[in-house]
Amino acid sequence: MKKLYKSRDNKVVAGVLGGMGEYFEVDPVLLRVGYIFLMIFTAGVPGVIAYALAAFVIPDKPESAPRA
Repeated sequence: MKKLYKSRDNKVVAGVLGGMGEYFEVDPVLLRVGYIFLMIFTAGVPGVIAYALAAFVIPDKPESAPRA
């Protein structure tokens, strides 16, 4: 069973989008570009709140978890 974790290897800020990319098997660069568009079109506030909330709620990947 797959679990969503923040990425240890593919991170720019907190590893949220890298972890989402690993979980959904999507290139994290596409998620980052989508996030940038979200930030531009919503004046940034909802995107910052969502990212901060995700960084707080999504756990770090444990050392024993298998790598993608």
